[in-house]
Amino acid sequence: MKKFKYTAINADKKKFTGTFMAEDEESLREQLILQKLYLVKSRAVSFKPPNAFFSVSGKVKVGELTTFCRQFSIMISSGILAIDCLSVLKNQSYTGYFKKVLEEMHEDVKAGKLISEAMEKHKNAFPEFFRSMTYVGEMSGTLDKVLVSLADYFESDSKLKAKTKSAMVYPIMLLVMLVAVVMLMMIFVIPTFRDSLAALDVEMPALTMTIFNFSEYLIANWMKIFLYVFVIFFLLSMFGKTKKGRYVYDTIKLKIPIIKNIQVNKASSKFARAFGLLIGSGMDIVEAMSIVSIVLGNKNIEKRFKVSAEAVTQGKTLTSALNEEKIFPDMLIQMISIGEKTDSIDEVLLKSCAFFDDLVERSLSRLTTILQPLMLLIMGLSVGVIFYAIYSPMLSIMTGL
Repeated sequence: MKKFKYTAINADKKKFTGTFMAEDEESLREQLILQKLYLVKSRAVSFKPPNAFFSVSGKVKVGELTTFCRQFSIMISSGILAIDCLSVLKNQSYTGYFKKVLEEMHEDVKAGKLISEAMEKHKNAFPEFFRSMTYVGEMSGTLDKVLVSLADYFESDSKLKAKTKSAMVYPIMLLVMLVAVVMLMMIFVIPTFRDSLAALDVEMPALTMTIFNFSEYLIANWMKIFLYVFVIFFLLSMFGKTKKGRYVYDTIKLKIPIIKNIQVNKASSKFARAFGLLIGSGMDIVEAMSIVSIVLGNKNIEKRFKVSAEAVTQGKTLTSALNEEKIFPDMLIQMISIGEKTDSIDEVLLKSCAFFDDLVERSLSRLTTILQPLMLLIMGLSVGVIFYAIYSPMLSIMTGL
């Protein structure tokens, strides 16, 4: 398929311009005739999404998806046709990438495709979960309600991510300050005292000599050290972006008790919200599980969840399948069990989201409470050890007088 920019006229000689996806110019001409338009001229144009490095994982920003869902829902519920909704939305103040995506979707829907089919061409813009929910909404005639649910989902998920980031800002700032203070002392303060003590010709303790030697090495090789640290962090970052790397890092997170609680509760919240929405929209459990596995936020949990999904396809209940893998807290398993017995899994799960969001916030608060004094203690000890190493030889001289 190619993207064509065209100029056409109707029977009244009124001029129309736009873009359209077609195999070739002849196909474009045929599609325009169906709309009672006659091609005057056209040219193929290229469309490349921006480099993924400059966007969020190569995708549209969550805020834009949320706004898109809310605006689309309002228009659909007002009785406006989907094609007319897209015609309005593509002219909204979205980023250049998303605007072009909506323009192509508008052309595809105009050509007779479903909205979910038009979204399939833009997997960088619309996650699988989003596309599946849209399809279910179109098939069930509840697209407006599904879009509201999607907007709520992305909004809640975005708030949770923002709280996670903000909770880590202060500890990271303290760590940066600690490294900066120690480095500045080693480069500018220690050499002055080292020269003064060397002039006095006194015997220095092992701790003092160690710090002096480290300071000397740091001054002589600071560029090399900086380069090594940068390369190590870069390689670790690149490894973390690979499939194996993400799995390794996510497994390590589950080994640290307080971080494990945050990861498990976040996954529980994501599962409850996404699975509840899919089931509530009419999707069967097996298909819903295959989609939900990609939104859990932890590759280790995702792998175990897929084992549970396979068990469900073999006839096990959702409760027993999840209970065997011990993925989620017992409380969530019990709530799912109640939902299965009362045929209200979607309602039970959607009501439990707020509870697990609250648990995540509490765990983040507790982590921050632990890290802040710990970082201050480490900073104080580091500076204290350096000053002790500097002044202990001077004290020895003074006591010897």
